[in-house]
Amino acid sequence: MIGPVYVVTDAEAAISVPDQARAAMRGGAWAVQLRDKEAADAAFAELARELAEILSGSGTKLILNDRVELACALGVDGLHIGQSDGDPARIRDRIGPEMILGLSIENAGQCAALDGLALDYIGSGPVRANPSKPDHAPPIGFDGLAEIVGLAPCPVVAIGGLGTGDAAALKQAGAVGMAVVSAVTRADDPEAATRELMQEWSAL
Repeated sequence: MIGPVYVVTDAEAAISVPDQARAAMRGGAWAVQLRDKEAADAAFAELARELAEILSGSGTKLILNDRVELACALGVDGLHIGQSDGDPARIRDRIGPEMILGLSIENAGQCAALDGLALDYIGSGPVRANPSKPDHAPPIGFDGLAEIVGLAPCPVVAIGGLGTGDAAALKQAGAVGMAVVSAVTRADDPEAATRELMQEWSAL
């Protein structure tokens, strides 16, 4: 099952990345994505191992952002790639059929290249401007999200400026879940924030 709450780590948050993962797990998140564009491979790998130990046996998946070779070497649950991270078909061949593979889609035009790709989900957005990612693509809004859902050959997880109060609109657009950063990582109580998002989605 993909979704409904997917927490992306935040290297700049006051709470440490391992504590972010622990809180997300305890709050019931489907997955934690380890994302740190600035970290060297060795430091990223060490952190990934720590998160894998934290999440082990919990049911919360560990997904690495971008680092294809590290994902293979560490045997994590999944990998998320962007539009500039290489050929998704080749990456699928590299990681094998069992590892979860997600791809960022920023606009409907990018959906034309999805046919035949063995993706488990699409991360679509940003729905709104995203303060944690200042170089993001133009926001697509809920209407743009619905258009991408209609074109996508696999489940769509929405991302970008999302938080409490958004579940109904996301479900109406056809998304199976939301990926969040600051709504959890910068909350006063990240575990409670994750749980609230889960409960909001489940109540619909």
